[in-house]
Amino acid sequence: MTNTFPDISLNTERLVLRPLEDEDIPAFTEMMNDEQVAAWTSVPQPFTEAAARTWVDEYAPSTRTSGRGLDLVVIEFLTQRLVGIIRLSRTDWHVRSTELSYITAPWARGEGYASEASLATAQWLFNDQKFERLELRTAADNTASQQVAQKIGCISEGVLRGACIARTRTEDGRWEDLRTDFIVWGLLPEDIEGIAEQLADTGGFTSYSDWN
Repeated sequence: MTNTFPDISLNTERLVLRPLEDEDIPAFTEMMNDEQVAAWTSVPQPFTEAAARTWVDEYAPSTRTSGRGLDLVVIEFLTQRLVGIIRLSRTDWHVRSTELSYITAPWARGEGYASEASLATAQWLFNDQKFERLELRTAADNTASQQVAQKIGCISEGVLRGACIARTRTEDGRWEDLRTDFIVWGLLPEDIEGIAEQLADTGGFTSYSDWN
């Protein structure tokens, strides 16, 4: 089997997951400057359009071709608006395992988009790419991200104490690092059996506010 992910697009009922393009740069930049994204990710702040262009034109393509992972922008099918991004990283081709993370734009939160995109990615990884394990890491206080993990069938496997650096605003408006724990979640092929049907029975992907 190949040790790189293909250059692909995935479709769900409401979403298109595809490689990042130059046309995504303005909306991508805006999303990465959101307060919640800044708090829970290591994205540099402020995040400039130049940084976004480097990500789109250099970082994302090299991540895929080197075999390290895959970045897919998430687009709402009806409006063509940028919903967020799905990222695969720390890929181990021998173990057939990779780590998944997600970021959702502020306007799109509360619609279940992170769950929908994450489940579609997991199904593709297990069925088409023959992966055997998917891992997620969520900050201990990031309950919204934890709800996404639970919703797609992930099992909480333990805590990495003091392994996460989040950020918080100081009184003078600066960002300050805040050390916290990572909760580790695992997802195996058998864990997602019936998940899509369960979500349909409970009203689909509209229960949680989703962001990384």
